[in-house]
Order: sequence, then C-alpha cells, then structure tokens
Amino acid sequence: MAGTPLQQFLKWEKEMASRVFLRQPVNGQWREWTFGQAGEEIRKIANGLLSLNMPAHSNVAILSKNCAHWIMADLAIMMAGYVSVPLYANISAASIKQILEHSESKAVFIGKLDDYPSQQNGIPSFTKKISLDFYGIREGILVSDWLSNQQPLEKTYEWADKELFTIMYTSGTTGTPKGVMFHPSAFSHVTDIMIDYISRVSPLPAHPRLFSYLPLCHIAERNLTEVLGCQTGASISFVESLETFAHDLHSVQPHLFFGVPRIWSRFQEKILEKLPQKKLSRLLRIPVVNFILKRILQKKLGLAHTLLKVSGAAPMPLALLHWFHHLGIDVREIYGMTENCAISHGIQEEISFGTVGKAMPGVEIKFSESGEIMTRHPALMMGYYKEPQLTSEVFSEDGFLTTGDLGVMDEQGFVKITGRVKDIFKTDKGKYVSPTPIEIKMSKNPDISQVCVVGAGIPQPIALMVLSDQARQKNKSEVSTSLMVLLNEVNDTVEDYERVKKIIILRDEWTIENGLMTPTLKVKRNEVEKIYLSNYMAWYAHKESIVWL
Repeated sequence: MAGTPLQQFLKWEKEMASRVFLRQPVNGQWREWTFGQAGEEIRKIANGLLSLNMPAHSNVAILSKNCAHWIMADLAIMMAGYVSVPLYANISAASIKQILEHSESKAVFIGKLDDYPSQQNGIPSFTKKISLDFYGIREGILVSDWLSNQQPLEKTYEWADKELFTIMYTSGTTGTPKGVMFHPSAFSHVTDIMIDYISRVSPLPAHPRLFSYLPLCHIAERNLTEVLGCQTGASISFVESLETFAHDLHSVQPHLFFGVPRIWSRFQEKILEKLPQKKLSRLLRIPVVNFILKRILQKKLGLAHTLLKVSGAAPMPLALLHWFHHLGIDVREIYGMTENCAISHGIQEEISFGTVGKAMPGVEIKFSESGEIMTRHPALMMGYYKEPQLTSEVFSEDGFLTTGDLGVMDEQGFVKITGRVKDIFKTDKGKYVSPTPIEIKMSKNPDISQVCVVGAGIPQPIALMVLSDQARQKNKSEVSTSLMVLLNEVNDTVEDYERVKKIIILRDEWTIENGLMTPTLKVKRNEVEKIYLSNYMAWYAHKESIVWL
C-alpha cells in the first residue's frame, strides 16, 4: 500500500530535491519551489507550529484559496502531528465561526483570500491566527518570520494507521456542514486506487503536470491534486485569479483536468462566442478542417496534453457530454462524496455517457429497497466529528455507507444517478417527484445556466431558471420560443405527475456569494426554496407557460 501524502512527499524531497513541485503565479509570473525548497519551508513552518506548544493532535485549520502555501501548510500540519481542518475560502464569517468552534481549532492558517476583512470576525479568540503573508495578509503570527527564524524540523511525526488525520467539513448542500473524519490509511488506499484506475484510461507520465483551482478542501480536488501529486512527484500549478484562469490553464496544459459541470458549460459558452454552433458544425463536417480545428480548440482550452478529463460534484447534461465528444474531448463523469473519500464510481476505458461509470476497484456497492446507493471499502470515513448519532444513522449494520443518492445499475455495471433522497418533494396531488432527472434534461439547452425544479404545495412541478450569458444577448421572444420547445420535449419524456407546468425566469444568478450555491457550485435547493416558496401558487396560476420576473 502507498504511504500517506507526507510519506510520499518525504520520498521525493530526499530523492528528487531539485525537481519543481509547486508553481504559483504572482502578477503573471510563475514562482516555483522545488521539492527541496518546499521541504525546507514546510519543515520550518512545522517547527513554528510546535513552538506554539499546542496539545498533541490539536486541530489546525486552513482558510485559503488554492495556492502553493495551502499544500505547504497542510504538509507542515502533518509533519508536526496535528490534525488539519481545511475550510472553503469563500465562506462567511458566521460559517467560519461555526466550523472553528465546532472543531475547536487551536490555530488557523490565513492565506490567499479575496475578502478577508468580511471574514476575520468569524475567527474565535481561542484560535491563533497564522498569516501566510506571502499573499498580503499580515495578522497574528507571520509565516515569513518563521521562515527567517525557525530551524527546519528534522524528525517528522510518524502517523499510526488509524489515528485521526484530518477533518473535512462538507459544503453544506442540505444544511449545516458536518466534520468528516479520516485516518491516514484512507489516503494510502485512495492513492493505490487512483493510480491503478487512471492507468486503465491512459497512464500518466512518471511526474505529471497538475493544475489546481477547485477548492482543495473538497475531497476530490484534494485527492487529485495533493494526494496524487505527492504520490507521483508531480508539479502542481495554481491559478492566480478568476480573470487569469484561462491564461493559466493554457500555460500549464496539464495531464489531468477535473471540472464540475458549470466549468464545462463555461468552456462551451466561450467556444460558441467565437464559433456559433452552425459554423462550428459546418467546419467539423470537413475532414481535414475537423482534425485541425479540434487540435486548435483543445490547445486554446488548455487541454492539448490532457490524458484524462473528468467531471464531478453534480450530474453533467448528456447533451453537453456529447457536444464535447464531437470536439474530440471525452469527459468522464466520476462519483463519490466526502464520506467515502470520493472513492466510489468513475473512470473506465469504455464510456457510457449519462452514467458515472462502474464501481472502482475494491468498492462494494449495493442498493437499498428505495434505490439508495450504498458503498463499502477501506477508505470510508471514521465518522462525523462529535456526531456519534449522525454517524450511526449513515452506516448500516454490515458497514455500508448510505450515500443519500438514488441510482440504478445496468447489466454492464454502469451506474446512473437518478436523484437525491432529500431532494424528492411531494406535489399537492400527493405524488412524489425526483427533480434531478428533470433538471438534467432541461440543462441541455444552452440558454439555461441554472435550473431548480420545485413543486411543494402545488399540483405540478415548476422550473426556476437563470439564463446563460448567451441567452441574455438574445431577445425575449427568441428565448421564450426556445424554452417552450424544451418544455414540450421534456414533458413528453416524463410521467404525467412529473410534467413541468411553468418555467420561471429569475433575474438574479445563484452564486456562492448570495448563499444559493455551495463552494463546489451545487445549487442549495433548500435556500432557493426559502426565497421563492411563497410565490409558487401565484406563478402556477399565471396564464403564460413562461413567466419572466
């Protein structure tokens, strides 16, 4: 079995000290750290942590966007024998306070942030502030002082297999974030599975180029960047800002790219801005042009050397998967959750669009009587921090984790996610509706950016929608016609009680900032419904099928 991320890093620090490990863009220029240089800084930070005389195995939080020092801080926490508690960088002061108090974090690394003044009141007085001042914030203890004054830690902590290693708080899609606990051997197991599984599609180079931009406190990104990067001795490049994302990605041309459906739809929008669909389709029908155009578009996106392209966190519209396939970009959907360390289903040599693939090696799967997916393997969480009752509720007597997701499996073993147990609602007619399959069908229309199908207290479901940037450039009549065609197409494929009665076009986008999306870009259905529930009856009674607000 492979070692922990720390053990793997120490191997490369010793064997390949001069190889580039971390790459951080600063004002358009790349700042690089070799394994040796990063190791010296990490060891000094670890010694700085130990100088604070915190109790053994104290919880230490990280509040920062992805950056070179996020990885360094996390490895330093491991070296010192403390438990890391990563936080999403864009959460509110109230959420920060809730997590730091619940986890009783003795210290917090404050790193690269967009609006720290609005967050700093969320840090409790008992939590020591440690600023990764490379990124400009200078409050509490400065890491630059440690780098100047501390000696590198020589003897690093040796972790036992079943010790508490990290606490990863969920993004809070359905309520208060829960602290998911893992031991070190979970990540060792994850590494073995990922290397084996990825090689079934295309073996990665010995030391791949990785590109990190999705939150590192999300289990999938942490696995595919920090864990995989330390295992393979990769070079890990970060994004400087949202504005430089496309430039940074194009510059790196990574060997692996992980995106959520919203990112892939953005890629599509940007391509269609330059090449409208009719022109794109015409060019792709010309054999020689087809080959050249695909190469150009893949390079422009930054995916020219990407051997594996994956999507996760939410279902990707089938039409979008096929659209990228026609460009020579096969996106494989993967499935997992924080509680099972994102090890469940995914990457296969063969692709079955609309499914999340087959069970990964060593993953046992079964379905409850209601169709809920249940998984079991050695990397499952230890449980929820300080929540024994919640922990007991999600594990069956035979050790299977109940995922909260509904699904079906075909004869070949491919699994299709059909919805969330908690998302199912009952209409006024007493019929239960699972909104996810309907939302996926509606999302195929490029005029739609976001959709949430609801229906509590009304006879039939209605669809709340936010238009895409592309649709906002069109006139209202054109968009209405497009959406009516979509509405009829979708309603022809569902049961009578699932037929969508109205489409409601909302003015405001759902964002992380307004609390209607999670940091992993999933719609917070409960929060959306809190805002709009009182309007359902009036919208339902509206004479038009498309209601513009």
